[in-house]
Order: sequence, then C-alpha cells, then structure tokens
Amino acid sequence: MSAKLDQLEEEVLKLDPRSRAELAEKLLRSLDTLSDAENARLWAEEAQRRDAEMDRDPTLGRPVEEVFRDARSRLS
Repeated sequence: MSAKLDQLEEEVLKLDPRSRAELAEKLLRSLDTLSDAENARLWAEEAQRRDAEMDRDPTLGRPVEEVFRDARSRLS
C-alpha cells in the first residue's frame, strides 16, 4: 500500500465500530458501480499480485487437496 493509503487506514481504524461499518458499506456499494471491464481488470491485477506473492514465498500456499478437503468438511 502507499503511504497515503496506510495513513488513511490508520485513521479509519480509529473510528468507532458503527462509523467503520457505515464506511465499509459505502465502500462496498461503490464497487457495484464498476463496469464489467473494470471488474475484469481489477480481478486480473489481484491474480497477478497473488501470483507474484506466491513466487516470492511458495510456503504461503496450500495443496489443492487440502483446500478442497477443508471446504468439503465445512459444507458437511
């Protein structure tokens, strides 16, 4: 994150829970107005970020079998 975003996050986290919840709702609602192209671009950026993160530290990942086993157990 940028220094400005870090500073903003720090300030927002000082808000009372109700104010943080209201802000979170507004922020989430603002994402509904994104175009399909913008959503696709953002998801592609996120995928690239996660891929780079895994390249830097492969120990962050989990075997797919483990992920599916955990998912299945939660659905049971």
